[in-house]
Amino acid sequence: MTSTAEPATEPQVSFDAEPGSYRHWQLDVQGEVAYLRLDVAEDGGLVPGYELKMNSYDLGVDIELHDAVQRLRFSHPQVRAVVLTSAKDRNFCAGANIRMLAQSSHPWKVNFCKFTNETRNGIEDATAHSGQTWIAAVNGTAAGGGYELALACEHIMLVDDNSSAVALPEVPLLGVLPGTGGLTRVTDKRRVRKDRADVFATRSEGLRGKQAVEWRLVDEVVPKREWDEKVAERAAEAVARSSRPADARGITLTPLQRTETDDGISYRHVRAAFDRERGLVEITVFGPEGDVPDTVERVHELGADFWPLAMTRELDDLILRLRSNELELGTWIIRTKGDVEDALAFERVIAEHSRDDWLVNEIRHYFKRVLKRLDVTSRSLVALVEPGSCFAGALLELALACDRQYMLDGFLEDDAQEGEPAQIVLSDSNFGAFPMGNGLSRLASRFYGDDDHVAKLRQETGRRIDAAEALELGLVTDAPDDIDWDDEIRIALEERASLSPDALTGMEANHRFVGQESMETRIFGRLTAWQNWIFVRPNASGP
Repeated sequence: MTSTAEPATEPQVSFDAEPGSYRHWQLDVQGEVAYLRLDVAEDGGLVPGYELKMNSYDLGVDIELHDAVQRLRFSHPQVRAVVLTSAKDRNFCAGANIRMLAQSSHPWKVNFCKFTNETRNGIEDATAHSGQTWIAAVNGTAAGGGYELALACEHIMLVDDNSSAVALPEVPLLGVLPGTGGLTRVTDKRRVRKDRADVFATRSEGLRGKQAVEWRLVDEVVPKREWDEKVAERAAEAVARSSRPADARGITLTPLQRTETDDGISYRHVRAAFDRERGLVEITVFGPEGDVPDTVERVHELGADFWPLAMTRELDDLILRLRSNELELGTWIIRTKGDVEDALAFERVIAEHSRDDWLVNEIRHYFKRVLKRLDVTSRSLVALVEPGSCFAGALLELALACDRQYMLDGFLEDDAQEGEPAQIVLSDSNFGAFPMGNGLSRLASRFYGDDDHVAKLRQETGRRIDAAEALELGLVTDAPDDIDWDDEIRIALEERASLSPDALTGMEANHRFVGQESMETRIFGRLTAWQNWIFVRPNASGP
């Protein structure tokens, strides 16, 4: 059986959004409680060729959701509970739009599903680390990805109206798996017994009422006449448990300023230069400039202009745009440029205040999430550590997130040999402040099973490590001198470019994540298999 759908012309995707431009969500902040209502515009698809009926969604809907999650964390610190519900009567969400998937190219599906799940991870991260508890008020049927939206929340309420149900109907109706986290969250997060999970995932009508509660698919069912009262009650309970500062003032996430050409994308602190002939992009992250804020009050005054936050927002936007729009740039070269001590000084502000200040805490967790986005990006990632780099502390995580790290030993002959040669600096933040999806630091993942070596590295924090020692400590893949540098880097990049740009799709879930699996690594590992096998079968998108 083959698909007869005509492939759509897929646009260059922009991830810019703000509440005033939302077409599919209503964000209503009422003091300590925010209501986020899904109200999908049927004619508001990101691509022509399908209608978003029954509150089904596409990438455009998820881009707005991602923006809302970010703004709730940074602009509304007083919000302690978020109620996720539907503005449509008797219909919570029908999940990902099937006609959209049917007409989409395989890479489009891959990026759509990956971004969707990263956004749901962000919801869970807000509950776990921001004191913003998300409550799913399922006021109608939630099917497929619609139920997965609810699964991302801490507490699930289902209206008891004799028709509303929760379901993962993809297998019986479409012959495809609920591949963006549904099956895994049911067993790992909801603790649904695996035989019951099997029945549930093969029952197209799903479950409702008391049976859904008994099977742990939802936390409670509420009669329609008591619905509004019970939702408000649960939100009030979440507010009472939260440590979020009720009197805090949020910051404005101003629109990103960027310049786009055929040859690259430039922001204030991040730059990407495209080399289409060689199939690579050179990404440079610029370290901080100017005085380091010496008080938390000054950090709040700077707001979105505070370098760690500004740089993180720009890097996040760049990663998303490259993943969606530049499919043939299969190798990403990552550099940093700046003063090591300045980078470490900004990091100390984060380290000193992340536990006692809500904004500093949010910045740390945001950088963590962006690093995780790199971890699951299906591209070849190569870090180049050269004179003038500032791979120190938190910025060193960018190099550790790469598949390989090359560090120049000395200076290139043609360069002005001024200043220091290439150096890296370990800090306390490299030992757990920014964990991967497997719960381990990137150093613990790099040296998995060798705790003694990780302990030895911890003793090296705070000092500058040159190329030869970095190689000896295992912190870089290789450290060529000036004679071999150009040739070795050229050969390595040419070899990498000879692979298919998405060749890492299968490798990422194996090489990059080690040790015991977590719910997060299981989701992305299974998502990888689903994207590259199940969803390319004819019956996955045909009649």
